[in-house]
Amino acid sequence: MATDKELNDFLESVERRAFKQAAYAVRKDEAALDIVQDAMIKLAEKYGDKPAAELPMLFQRILQTTILDYFRREKVRNTWVTLFGGLGRRDDDDEDFDILNSYEAEEGSAAAESSADQVERAQTLRLIEDEVQKLPARQREAFLMRYWQDMDVAETAQAMGCSEGSVKTHCSRATHALAAALEAKGIKL
Repeated sequence: MATDKELNDFLESVERRAFKQAAYAVRKDEAALDIVQDAMIKLAEKYGDKPAAELPMLFQRILQTTILDYFRREKVRNTWVTLFGGLGRRDDDDEDFDILNSYEAEEGSAAAESSADQVERAQTLRLIEDEVQKLPARQREAFLMRYWQDMDVAETAQAMGCSEGSVKTHCSRATHALAAALEAKGIKL
């Protein structure tokens, strides 16, 4: 079980990387700060009693879920604001005005993607997550720390309690296994 100091030290060590990850995902610094804060609070409230070794992967999952929740809220909020914004508009020149026909999503937003693209991206992410889960535990741990949490080799080795060479070996094996499994399923890297 992680002590309060271990939990505090862990949160201090990941705050910058988590902010960078959230800011890159949502492209808004204020929203990224809120996301990281929410993720840290959730970790402390619900998983503060877990062993310190489990905190990095738990926090990463919570952070990703919180980012997805942000996008879901934004999509709903933007849709309703846009729809209600046009209700008070009265155009006598255009009696057949329909907000749904004139609505254009902001370029680069999830709403601008076609449904087929969204489904394809979701399926690809699900396949990747499934293949990551199939990796041996040490390979999965090294892969997630290095490439999803953006930890360097030394930090990963320290967190895993092994040598830097072992981290490199685990990461290499994991990336090769993932690439082979995804290519077998038709996903070109």
